[in-house]
Amino acid sequence: MKKVLTMLLTGFILMSCSAAHNTKVKDKIVKEYGTPNDPKRKVVVKTRSEINKENTPVVEKKTTKPTNPLLDKEEFKNSNSETLIATSKVNVSKNTIEDYVDLYAEAAMQSMKTYGIPASIKLAQGILESGSGNGTLCRTANNHFGIKCKDEWTGETVAHTDDAPNECFRKYSSAMESYNDHSEFLAHRVYYKDLFSLDKSDYTAWAKGLKKAGYATDPKYPSKLIGIIERYRLYEYDQKVLNSKDYTPVVRTQEQQQPVFTPTKEHLYTVQSGDTLFAISQKFNAPVDRIKLLNNLKSNSLNVGQTIKIQ
Repeated sequence: MKKVLTMLLTGFILMSCSAAHNTKVKDKIVKEYGTPNDPKRKVVVKTRSEINKENTPVVEKKTTKPTNPLLDKEEFKNSNSETLIATSKVNVSKNTIEDYVDLYAEAAMQSMKTYGIPASIKLAQGILESGSGNGTLCRTANNHFGIKCKDEWTGETVAHTDDAPNECFRKYSSAMESYNDHSEFLAHRVYYKDLFSLDKSDYTAWAKGLKKAGYATDPKYPSKLIGIIERYRLYEYDQKVLNSKDYTPVVRTQEQQQPVFTPTKEHLYTVQSGDTLFAISQKFNAPVDRIKLLNNLKSNSLNVGQTIKIQ
């Protein structure tokens, strides 16, 4: 009998022990590795929840970039430079732009008082067009605003490639001469007259108005100006002028709104970059239909360098 019991016990042990097997103990899983006599035998006890967690595949969460419209401004705060593209493509640091603003802010505010051009707009145009003072045209000709020669210009000139090779640009003896001429250029040309009826604190409307009047051909010109104004808080200079006790709003007379140049009979005009048929008609006080008739134009499209009759 004793021998039978020993054989039964041995058989039970052999059935319960294997190279690796699982046994449920209440809510736990027991895993044994190795035989009972194996010195490397290991017993691991885990709960079902732990086992399930181990077998659950890990899914890596993807982060999405916020679509916050202020994101560009936040990214800009963490960067040290930006690229300005107008008459030249220039990479400049934030410090360079801030230095430019410090240098010309007073001139911009004085222009606002005298001519009614928002200081923010003037500074933003200067920063963009001159590459914050580092662009080729600015360095060679003191031209801070990318102003081309036009018919009425009698001063020095310089050739510079912009929309076309070797275009004629105005050359100045100093930065201040460039700043003053920019004010005169906007104030005394009839196709910019609508700008001066805009709110002086509405830099967005001024930026869009400049593009509409033909100041630049770049479709992103308004957004570039607005971006510079907002990143560098240039609108604060507008508020300084508007809130100053000595500021008197500029009232322009009808005479001041007339174009400087009056064409002679059968005057020929060469189309410049940024010109539109409407702008040319306003500049020379000649109806659009009359210009189209004189030149056999079927549409309002013009080409840079094209010569047309005015009257």
